[in-house]
Amino acid sequence: MTTPQSLAAVVGHPVAHSLSPKLHGHWLRRHRIDGHYIPLDIAPQHFETAIRALPKLGFKGINVTIPYKETILPLADRISDRAALIGAANTISFREDRGIYADNTDGYGFIENLRQSGHAWMPRQGPALVVGAGGASRAVIASLIQAGVPEIRLTNRTRSRAETLKDRFGARLKVIDWHQMEDAIAECSTIVNTTSLGMEGGPELTLTFRKAAADVLVTDIVYTPLDTPFLRAAASAGLNTVDGLGMLLHQAAPGFEHWFGTTPAVDDDLRAAVLQG
Repeated sequence: MTTPQSLAAVVGHPVAHSLSPKLHGHWLRRHRIDGHYIPLDIAPQHFETAIRALPKLGFKGINVTIPYKETILPLADRISDRAALIGAANTISFREDRGIYADNTDGYGFIENLRQSGHAWMPRQGPALVVGAGGASRAVIASLIQAGVPEIRLTNRTRSRAETLKDRFGARLKVIDWHQMEDAIAECSTIVNTTSLGMEGGPELTLTFRKAAADVLVTDIVYTPLDTPFLRAAASAGLNTVDGLGMLLHQAAPGFEHWFGTTPAVDDDLRAAVLQG
């Protein structure tokens, strides 16, 4: 009797742009695992039916991307504390005894990327400035609070969205007007862009960093391009920078471990494999 192959997927609409199949494919080959990780583009009207069918087809779990990170939660039988706090999930495990388990590893990936950067990041050193109040921002804020950042200064072009996150995350979060962003940098030890500004082909996020401390760490969750205008400006000001690709790589590791039973390494070989054309 042969052992069935392990199956996992990334689910979205669209999903052809996702780097996750390349990422997980590298790990599957490295560890010689008899399994597959595939992209599944599921239209909204078929989403619930398709998700509930996947365990019956042999899938161990899925990653969920736009536009389904929030939509997946009502389908889950169990939701992790961090997914509940963030209000979204990106990593789903299908468990024979406990049904659909929803987790969010985006914040984990964000923090691990900073810790692996080589810049000796110290979250408790000072406030963090977070730019943007979308779904990615919620995961970043939750992870920064858990890591011990004493204050989070949040700015968003639409202030009301930032105020909504303050209601969710509490007193450690301080809302800053968009035009006060340059001033808000002062005394910060971490500066994060969680918006899509700077993404290839789109408008840029412009900052001079003139009031930034010399030891501040600047990071961008955008990874196309790797060297965003935001990061280039920070580097020109002599600041330490971390690109967004590592967040993608690290957030994938917990799911791979759950589905395929092996703890994968996030290293230079993985990064090179994902960046290959």
